[in-house]
Amino acid sequence: MNRFKVKNWRKTFEKLEYETYALYLSYKDPRVPWYIKIILILFLGYILSPIDLIPDFIPIVGYLDDFILVTLGIPLLCRIIPKEILKEHEEEARLKFDGNTPKIWYVGVIVILIWLLIILIILRFILSLY
Repeated sequence: MNRFKVKNWRKTFEKLEYETYALYLSYKDPRVPWYIKIILILFLGYILSPIDLIPDFIPIVGYLDDFILVTLGIPLLCRIIPKEILKEHEEEARLKFDGNTPKIWYVGVIVILIWLLIILIILRFILSLY
């Protein structure tokens, strides 16, 4: 029974992976209206951002905002994108992932640089107090 639950979680996360990538592909598609693109970029930007409205170190609530946003946001965004466009991009995302997660190294570098900049600003502020 426990093994069955693990397989369900794994399938759910794989679906989440390709749906998120399909949303990204939809953002790049010129057939998607501009106002949907703005909603997509705001959603994906918040999800990928290391900075949250509610910090993750706050017990329960810190992760709850991310969980709610992902579990409600992705299905809602999938509903507002035209169905034929989304189906096309979901198929492309399934073929791309096919069990292999792409390694995008430059995204990691950008996140690390953002954190280093934040640490530098904090250190500069602390040192200016002395």
